[in-house]
Amino acid sequence: MADSFCSDCKKHTEVVSDHSAGDTVCSECGLVLESHSIDETSEWRTFANESGDNDPVRVGGPTNPLLADGGLSTVIAKPNGSSGDFLSSSLGRWQNRGSNPDRGLILAFKTIATMSDRLGLVATIKDRANEIYKKVEDQKSSRGRNQDALLAACLYIACRQEDKPRTVKEICSVANGATKKEIGRAKEYIVKQLGLETGQSVEMGTIHAGDFMRRFCSNLGMNNQAVKAAQEAVQKSEEFDIRRSPISIAAAVIYIITQLSDDKKPLRDISNATGVAEGTIRNSYKDLYPRVSKIIPGWYAKEEDLKNLSSP
Repeated sequence: MADSFCSDCKKHTEVVSDHSAGDTVCSECGLVLESHSIDETSEWRTFANESGDNDPVRVGGPTNPLLADGGLSTVIAKPNGSSGDFLSSSLGRWQNRGSNPDRGLILAFKTIATMSDRLGLVATIKDRANEIYKKVEDQKSSRGRNQDALLAACLYIACRQEDKPRTVKEICSVANGATKKEIGRAKEYIVKQLGLETGQSVEMGTIHAGDFMRRFCSNLGMNNQAVKAAQEAVQKSEEFDIRRSPISIAAAVIYIITQLSDDKKPLRDISNATGVAEGTIRNSYKDLYPRVSKIIPGWYAKEEDLKNLSSP
């Protein structure tokens, strides 16, 4: 129950909502204060995996402002039984004859959604990737280019702009066959096109080694104490001028942390989990080694433990 002013009782009284009739009724005198109101709550409470073919939902998905029709167009499905077979198939043929200007966008958005789900990305990143692709597509200059690489590059840029970066190798793993080189070229092309549209350079966000640390540690099954030490070490490493990519620094820090623990990880496993080549990890380790005592937290490793680290 909620309070509302009743014109008959001349005071605020408790009201009762009759959802079936859409009426709001005064609980004291029975006066209908509001009639035929629209119930904006969900029509059904369903569980898709349990409903089977008897899904009672009679509404479509949310509108999509990136599509010309807002995503509210009607699609005639194929008939399930013999009854109405001729009528449904005829309507379906007529609908297929009409050109849908959003067909390419819909397929692209589905592909981006699939890649996002496989990477476990949040909806805001998927929506940002959709917006980037729509801007590039509106310029009509992407014809003849690798579509899979374009979509993967849009997702890569969206991750950077939302401060949830993913490595190119991670994006490549869900890009339907597009190579790292193709995605890199597509990224440069998109950045150039968006810059021409806006008249200014496209902000991509700054990548830090700490952005990848928790995910890499999780891939290696490291314990919480080791993860915390790795995160602190990466933050300390940013105080020094180490001319290596953030991903390489993250991989090298993980290698050092695991070598100082009882659960030592082979270099090959670290390379597989981070996507950084073993040789690159070794070279990054050489750059970090002289600063190990200042980078590794004192609560995680003592001075004598650091001396026992193998020299590069």
